[in-house]
Amino acid sequence: MESRRKLDRAFVAGATGLTGRYVVQHLTALGVPTVAHIRPDSSRLEHWSETFTRQGAQVSTAEWDAASMIGEMKAVQPTVVFGLLGTTKARTRGGDGDYEAVDFGLTACLIDACVPLEERPKFVYLSAVGVKPDSSSAYYKARAQAEDKLRRSDLPALVARPSFILGERDDARPGERIGAPILDGLLGGLGLLGAKRFTARYRSMTGEELAAGLAELALNGSSDDVVHVPELRAAGQRLLHRIASRDEQP
Repeated sequence: MESRRKLDRAFVAGATGLTGRYVVQHLTALGVPTVAHIRPDSSRLEHWSETFTRQGAQVSTAEWDAASMIGEMKAVQPTVVFGLLGTTKARTRGGDGDYEAVDFGLTACLIDACVPLEERPKFVYLSAVGVKPDSSSAYYKARAQAEDKLRRSDLPALVARPSFILGERDDARPGERIGAPILDGLLGGLGLLGAKRFTARYRSMTGEELAAGLAELALNGSSDDVVHVPELRAAGQRLLHRIASRDEQP
């Protein structure tokens, strides 16, 4: 298992997000060569470049256009690509790109950049629980489009559909901070009534837990899967245990 993992090489798009930063941290802790992508116009480019470099990752600031991203994929030759891109309602109002442009558009650009590679990488896409093609929500519609794009690309893929993701972010998300405890409380009540399988799928996770699950399934899981909170949580526990075991070795 260890010898196979040394052959892995990861590219993380959305590396500065709550989940992405932990994905980079977990992968580098395992010794997986990792390239962390940062938007070239990021206001915190220097901070994240120093952080990721200190962790042992390489940093990419490739532009988000077809030619640049195709060139970057050909240069990196990743075996696994993480598509962890997304925006928020507040950022869309601030002119930072809407769900169609960011959640779908940038993910589509990344998928298209992977397709020409001779050895196609496994594509790990961070979607959301409840995604349906006929959703009236712009957020869910964009993610449904991205899932469909990935499915039609024929890349080996893993689609993750978590619920609320908790943790300290660069951008505040009061809806998640307030809504997650309320939802978890309601789900706890339903669980007592026997709906444990349903409630487990919708429970919140921390960004660190989610990232651990994504990294474990990317490296050791099967392809063409759609996974939810229970699978992600179990996989994350396996990976965190393995990292802890490595740290304890003299």
